[in-house]
Amino acid sequence: MIQVVLPRNLQSLAGTGRTVELDVSGQATQRSVLDALEARYPALLGTIRDPGTKRRRPMLRFFACEEDHSDDPIDAPLPSEVAAGKEPYLILGAIAGG
Repeated sequence: MIQVVLPRNLQSLAGTGRTVELDVSGQATQRSVLDALEARYPALLGTIRDPGTKRRRPMLRFFACEEDHSDDPIDAPLPSEVAAGKEPYLILGAIAGG
């Protein structure tokens, strides 16, 4: 089971708590985790990544094991700690100001 931590706005859309557990089949990659998340919570479809290109939305960042994985290739394996459920995969909303 992979643990995914969601920002408050996505928690509200999904109707869930801060952390969700997902069963991901095959290798744990950004694509497989986000596919599983969107399949379980259809209200999140199109909010985390563009439905056509599958690229992350600009105001979201992905972190795992205290490292930014936002710009990693979508099919790159996630850290083994995340795949094993020992560390969460964090989706964070960026803050913009002026």
